[in-house]
Amino acid sequence: MKNIAITDQQRRSFDEDGFVRIEEFATTEELQIFSSECKRLLTEQIGADEGNQFDLAGASTDLAHATLPQIMKPSQYAPVLADLDYRKRAQAIAEELLCGQVELTNEHMIIKPAGHGGETPWHQDQAYHSPALVYRNVNVWLALEEATPENGCMQYVPGSHKLDVLPHHPIGGNPDAHGLEVDEPEQFVSRAVACPVPAGGVVIHRSYMLHYAGPNRTDQPRPAYVLVFGCQPQTRDMPLESPWLSTHHDGSKG
Repeated sequence: MKNIAITDQQRRSFDEDGFVRIEEFATTEELQIFSSECKRLLTEQIGADEGNQFDLAGASTDLAHATLPQIMKPSQYAPVLADLDYRKRAQAIAEELLCGQVELTNEHMIIKPAGHGGETPWHQDQAYHSPALVYRNVNVWLALEEATPENGCMQYVPGSHKLDVLPHHPIGGNPDAHGLEVDEPEQFVSRAVACPVPAGGVVIHRSYMLHYAGPNRTDQPRPAYVLVFGCQPQTRDMPLESPWLSTHHDGSKG
């Protein structure tokens, strides 16, 4: 298995800023498999009947014209993804960064189509989850093609992982949208840090991290594969008020 080591500087970045970038993480062979399976699942709209493929932004019920197509549980439809050493490597890094044993809690692919791929608005993944629990998770976001500011690479507000869950609402105020966005997102734009990575590179971020991915303005799609690992959540003394959870949403977007 390919060995990936976290440097002291990367650990400080993860602890202080809430995210870290590793430019060489997936092997060439793994990347080819991810890209091939992602294209197959998307083209054949696999998982749509079960509600596992949809337009995150809720802009279109026609997946061929979706602005943010997302595929949940892709290894359920492409078992080869679960057998790759990549998953073991990602879990090992998550355990090193969180200093403890973790379990896989979420897996998805998200694609920004060429030319019309929409933005993934500012949000915290924990806004999707139980308001009665406190989470300690990490997202491992893998770029299947080079991710740049022009095609929608990840962006973060450094240190925002230290916040609790902020108020959210469905994307664009659209009750049919699967995704959420934080209230008053414009206040975070000036503090955003873009994290471009080459194909095969990852950005890893902590729970509660405010993050965003811009629209795709290029002539090539921007696909990504995301694994989320977490420790056992803890019960809050007092549950949060999360009125946006009164309708169904699916979490951990990027």
